[in-house]
Amino acid sequence: MRRGLVHAVAWLLATGAAVTLSWWGVHTVMAGTAYDPPKALPVAGPDGPASPLASSTHRPEPSTSSASASVSTRPSPSASSKSASPRRTTTAAPPPASSPGTSSSGTLKSYATKGGRAVFDLGDTSATLVSATPGAGWSVQVWKQTTWIRVEFTSGTDKVSVFCTWHDHKPSVEVADY
Repeated sequence: MRRGLVHAVAWLLATGAAVTLSWWGVHTVMAGTAYDPPKALPVAGPDGPASPLASSTHRPEPSTSSASASVSTRPSPSASSKSASPRRTTTAAPPPASSPGTSSSGTLKSYATKGGRAVFDLGDTSATLVSATPGAGWSVQVWKQTTWIRVEFTSGTDKVSVFCTWHDHKPSVEVADY
């Protein structure tokens, strides 16, 4: 009985040490990867930029008219049933490949490849990666340096790289299919 208990305790200690070491290794590697937060792009319709009808983070200002003011702070059942109906919104189709948009720092350009889509914010002297979305069955990997960004889409032995460089020139983008 004692021998079995000693083996169980030794196994638990060894397993705990292995899990701790694995977690520390993964944590160390993942702590070194820093990605910029995604940027929200305005959806433009045929009449220009559309304003959202509803948002999960923005509430419309309450009406200040005396007719809508009530003594109770709770809405009446009839008022809540009227305002609870969902609003449907339609959005414009996604922009075609390489269609420019504008952002606060430059021009947004989208590059569609067989492996996925990469969107860059191209400024006068630098560029930033806005998003890199792999297609179905593809994976994506991103490398960033001070004068270039590389986005690589991979599926089996197929590779597609999107290079954005801006060393001593305006940002330019090249797509390479291996």
